[in-house]
Amino acid sequence: MKYVIIGASASGINAAKTLRNLDLTSDITVISKDVNVYSRCMLHHLISGERNLDRLSFVEKDFFEKNNVNWLKGLDVKDLNTATKTLVLSDGQTISYDKLLIASGASASIPPIKNLREATNVHPLRNIEDAISIKESCKPQDNVVIIGAGLVGIDAAVGLIEKKVNIHLVEMADRILPLQLDKKAAVKYEKLLKDNNVTLHLSSSAKEVVLNEKGEATGLIINDNELIPCSTIVVAAGVRPNIDFLKNSNINCDRGILIDEFCRTNIEDIYAAGDVTALSPIWPVAVRQGKTAASNMAGKEISCKDNFAFLNSMNFLGLQAASIGIANAPDDSYDINTLETKNVYKKIIHKDGVIYGALLVGDLSYCGVLTYLIKNKIDVSHIKKNLFDLNFADFYGTKENGEYTYAI
Repeated sequence: MKYVIIGASASGINAAKTLRNLDLTSDITVISKDVNVYSRCMLHHLISGERNLDRLSFVEKDFFEKNNVNWLKGLDVKDLNTATKTLVLSDGQTISYDKLLIASGASASIPPIKNLREATNVHPLRNIEDAISIKESCKPQDNVVIIGAGLVGIDAAVGLIEKKVNIHLVEMADRILPLQLDKKAAVKYEKLLKDNNVTLHLSSSAKEVVLNEKGEATGLIINDNELIPCSTIVVAAGVRPNIDFLKNSNINCDRGILIDEFCRTNIEDIYAAGDVTALSPIWPVAVRQGKTAASNMAGKEISCKDNFAFLNSMNFLGLQAASIGIANAPDDSYDINTLETKNVYKKIIHKDGVIYGALLVGDLSYCGVLTYLIKNKIDVSHIKKNLFDLNFADFYGTKENGEYTYAI
């Protein structure tokens, strides 16, 4: 059996490890554009200088040798022929497979802002090369604009704070982290950012990049001709799945590759996992999909119905937070419970006995039980206690004969 995996990040690496554990003798090949294995979640630590490349890795240095995995690194897949079960790589070589896992991930999306794509000093933050470019291009007292205040944008800001630059964070929404936090929770982080020399431009739309004669961005125009001077622009405005090489493959795609609960595509012997499926914007789901796909490739059938990706834990500038499910009630039919002290803010959104979302800022107590209840839409209407104090013990009971029951 010849297994081929495209991608060497969370899904691909965990798939390779799982395959080798299940199949000690078959050939396993990993193909990746990356020449290093690293966690994208920690790229901001490289910008700040807190970590080097070795400390971004989530595998041991001899991972490929120890697991007898052939790693073709620094190569793109240019074409997939499902009829002949072959891949054409960027160096011209052709690779055959018996079973294929596509874990090619996603690339940064550059929005269609005038002159943004043409400017030479514009950087996304998606891979190690991006992080190195940002680190090397930013000097103390430089003006740096970050477009987008989602998780990646805040990562970039936190990394750049240590560079002693003047940071301008531009966000279309009325708050930072608009998908993860409500206004009250966001304000706590906004204050910390302002205290660290970050200027926030909220409810602001980027209109045009100003270029000099060298093609470098020297400023960003937002709203009604307000100019933010800059020497570097960091773009954190979303991603798009890496599926261009599938154009001749007949693999079903929508926003990403479509898969079933076994991580199978519509083409026999081809599986997909991670960001390329547009189902897993968080690391744990990507890992789970990679392991599931590998198990099924090796003939051990397991399903991955748990693609719950609405859980984000944050620890920016020393403040911990967790966002589970929805951060804001869709309409007035939902009930909202809040708890607030000087250093803590908590919110639970529920309706008809079911919890749909929770925010925990400054205290992550009961995060695990709330995640389970939200993910599985458990009815808690029979429990007569404060929702902020729920724990798994609340779902245990005893029958008249003394037998324990677990009602969850």
